Amino acid sequence: MTGRMADRMAEISPFYVMTLLQRAKELEKQGRDIIHMEIGEPDFPTPAAIVKAGMDFIQKGDVKYTPASGLPLLREKVAEFYQQQYGVKVAKERIFITPGASGAFLLALGATLNPNEELLMSDPCYPCNSNFVRLFNGKTRFVPVNADNDYQLTAQAIRDSWQSNTKGVICASPSNPTGTIIKAEVLKQSIEAVNELNGCFFSDEIYHGLIYDEKATSALEFSDDVFVINSFSKNFGMTGWRIGWLIVPEEFIEATNKLAQNIFIATSTHSQYAALAAFEAEAQQELENRRQELSKRRDFLYQKLQDLGFEMGCKPQGAFYIYANCAKFSDDSFQFAHDLLEKEGVAITPGKDFGTNDACHHLRFAYTTSINKMAEAMTRLETFLEDYK
Repeated sequence: MTGRMADRMAEISPFYVMTLLQRAKELEKQGRDIIHMEIGEPDFPTPAAIVKAGMDFIQKGDVKYTPASGLPLLREKVAEFYQQQYGVKVAKERIFITPGASGAFLLALGATLNPNEELLMSDPCYPCNSNFVRLFNGKTRFVPVNADNDYQLTAQAIRDSWQSNTKGVICASPSNPTGTIIKAEVLKQSIEAVNELNGCFFSDEIYHGLIYDEKATSALEFSDDVFVINSFSKNFGMTGWRIGWLIVPEEFIEATNKLAQNIFIATSTHSQYAALAAFEAEAQQELENRRQELSKRRDFLYQKLQDLGFEMGCKPQGAFYIYANCAKFSDDSFQFAHDLLEKEGVAITPGKDFGTNDACHHLRFAYTTSINKMAEAMTRLETFLEDYK
């Protein structure tokens, strides 16, 4: 049969790293020892206090829907979190609890984006965001960025790239794959530029809490007329629980609630009750200990890659990624990653997963495993480079 597949599917890009991950799993089944530095999921379990809260709720047996916008008490906790962390007041009515940050993006784009309107994104960037845009028959205009601008968009780049059909901008800080953050003044100027152009500013803040040398800055510190996407997955260690949140401008409350009712009905109830414990002192202390451990991992891996001859341009300030230039060794980072996996059992992500801007010369290393395992990975990488041509 022909004509049954939606045309948009031809433009939905795959995750190339999944091919490498599948091969890594095959090698593990064959008895090979594989060191995983490709997937953005740290080796820490969900904090025990969060797990207990979720289990306690499930054991009561009364697991029903919450309101589509989320558990009222959890929305209040998120509002308190913004007051404590950033000094900003956010009405709980503007906060929507979602099935992960992905659910937050679906609501935000569904409420704002018309067919053939475009959003600006940096190149490199997280690829799923562009695929969400395509799902709503929108378009993405990728703006090349580099180490000179911390791999982040600027107000000038936004103005220069804006077209008649541009709807807005998605900025991520800290970013995936580079781990860089937007400087506060640059963020402020970028929001002002988008507001002056009557566009929508989407701030992807899912790696907030995982910043190592500077203070995190939320877009809400500069404007209420922004969409903020966040998640319990990364900083809170709740990847498999699938829970995040979206903060919308006041004028979008009704539209977003209507979408949530129809698309999700509600986010997983036990995950919401578990997330309540994420804000308590016990969990917060454990999360802070993990942040400090990730900081040590970053410093270790950054220095090792530098010693081996990789170029990073700027040291990542957040998340758990290092975006390394491998041009000294290869003009094909995908083949490099494939060969490294086959020969030495080290799994990393090729640059082509994150765009086209010099992607063939870049690799993403995730410091999501222990320093001991990364040390072994670096030893294997050094052996690999000795013979690699």
